[in-house]
Amino acid sequence: MSKVKGLNIIIVGCGKVGATLVEQLIKEGHDITIIDKNPAKVQMLADTYDIMGIVGNGASYSVQMEAGVEKTDLLIAVTESDELNLLCCTVAKQVANCAAIARVRTPDYSREVGYLQEKLGLAMIINPELEAAKEAARILYLPAALEVNSFAHGQAELVKFKIPGGNILDGMTIAELGREIENEILICAIERSGEVFIPDGEYRLYRGDVISVVATRLVAKRFLEKIGFETTQVKNTMIIGGGKAAFYLARQLLQMGVAVKIIEIDRARCEVLSVLLPKAVIINGDGTNEELLKEEGIAYAESFVALTGIDEENILLTLHARQVSNAKVITKINRITFKEVVNGLDLGSVLYPRYITSEAIVAYVRAKQESMNSNVETLYHMYDFRVEAVEFKVNEPSAVTDIPLKDLQLKKDLLVAFISRDGARLIPSGKDCIRVGDTVMVVTTHTGFNDLLDILA
Repeated sequence: MSKVKGLNIIIVGCGKVGATLVEQLIKEGHDITIIDKNPAKVQMLADTYDIMGIVGNGASYSVQMEAGVEKTDLLIAVTESDELNLLCCTVAKQVANCAAIARVRTPDYSREVGYLQEKLGLAMIINPELEAAKEAARILYLPAALEVNSFAHGQAELVKFKIPGGNILDGMTIAELGREIENEILICAIERSGEVFIPDGEYRLYRGDVISVVATRLVAKRFLEKIGFETTQVKNTMIIGGGKAAFYLARQLLQMGVAVKIIEIDRARCEVLSVLLPKAVIINGDGTNEELLKEEGIAYAESFVALTGIDEENILLTLHARQVSNAKVITKINRITFKEVVNGLDLGSVLYPRYITSEAIVAYVRAKQESMNSNVETLYHMYDFRVEAVEFKVNEPSAVTDIPLKDLQLKKDLLVAFISRDGARLIPSGKDCIRVGDTVMVVTTHTGFNDLLDILA
């Protein structure tokens, strides 16, 4: 692993996302200082991770000075208030020459992200609900998938699905799959009986395996069709909960031509949604009421998305939808406790908005570290953080460029999954080379890569 010096980072806001960021960035070897008005939250995180904690208003000049903002490389503001987050970043930019990232969730601001980012000089504005909605929309476009992540500015997708009993893939090796079914995809990770493998061509697939493949959207769709999956996008969806994520998802689905029905308990919120989403059906009622769900046609829904603010409700709603319909189900989960219990339930596709946020920020932080040869573009954790998919931009010649992949001494448990070059995407063979200007995606069970040279043994 290339040794790169850790950054000094201030995190303002010790809620769920703040805590997840602390956990992730400590693992990556950075010096963290936290700021929050809640003394109990500050104390708990400071004690758990042995970091510096300051109680106070993160937008206050004196509080930021006390936190050492002048020597800070990056300030991340993830409080509950968009305005406070933007103000924290503005103060930090005025006082210190540091990068700043703000969490901004309000739809009013989401349309102005580019303008705000440029005018305030922010490194990034992140919107967890919008990102979760984008992921949900990608899944509903390809409902056979459990997860769909986007790479290379949408040119390639990482699609995760489970092999059902009696499927053509059951008992087939990966090399046979490439010869007989589809050679424009790459199987890059497999989970079996709780273990995760980075496979080679001799690896044999079996029913129950959870597989991640890399391909373009069209090739992924074609491949799933060839192996017997239904691949047409859903025609309608029922969303329970009318919060920000529901609004963003409904807006995207309506643009895709999907009929949307939202059930929301708060009458005032229903009125707001009716104005914002005139083409959607908005029902004012309790989404956890079985009779109401029946009346509104849950049995005939092609997809069902549980987006209430309460994890337990979302889980129960999904399990109920599984029983009474054939809908493609998506469950939003905010907390990460009881992960094994959640994984043991048949919840279909699970969205963790706080992970989506932390991964985008960790990718930015890795890119900001002083690696000369390449930059981290995007990062996804797969299979409960046991596998990383990292996308690198190749900036200059190095020990990995212009040499056939078969001649490089690569680490074990690692795959070069695709190379994006001049707008074209290549599933590489051993004869292909990485060139300056390429974007390269690596899938590995190793963690913490921040330079493409880290792939070498």
